[in-house]
Amino acid sequence: MEPLAMRDFPRSDEKNSAALRVLVVDDEPLIRWSVSETLADRGYEVVETGDAEGARSAVDANHDFDVVLLDYRLPDSDDLSLLASIRRSSPRAQVILMTAFGRPDVVHGALELGVYRVVNKPFELDAIADLVAQASAPESDGEAH
Repeated sequence: MEPLAMRDFPRSDEKNSAALRVLVVDDEPLIRWSVSETLADRGYEVVETGDAEGARSAVDANHDFDVVLLDYRLPDSDDLSLLASIRRSSPRAQVILMTAFGRPDVVHGALELGVYRVVNKPFELDAIADLVAQASAPESDGEAH
């Protein structure tokens, strides 16, 4: 298991005790780092991990995540089992599934499990940050899109 890296402070000029919490799960270090840095620059509190075991540990440690950015294919997780586990453990978290394998069966299965959105890789970092903002908005209905 890869250790969790936690950014427990929002990077902004003003102190924000109500920073939204985001879990970033991706086995590709450059993607994980880029997404995490982009979100931290926007004031989010970010926890990142590169595998399913780390994601489960973060969620099980009572981290109250607002949004989870989850890579579909991880070395220690098959199909959508990790997504299902996160949905059970943290039902109020909005989950955005990132995938380079946007097959219809994957998208359909993710939507059935209540994912907020499925995003195909490669993606623009600003677009991901905007999507996280939309998913964490109070008026977000939690419905699959």
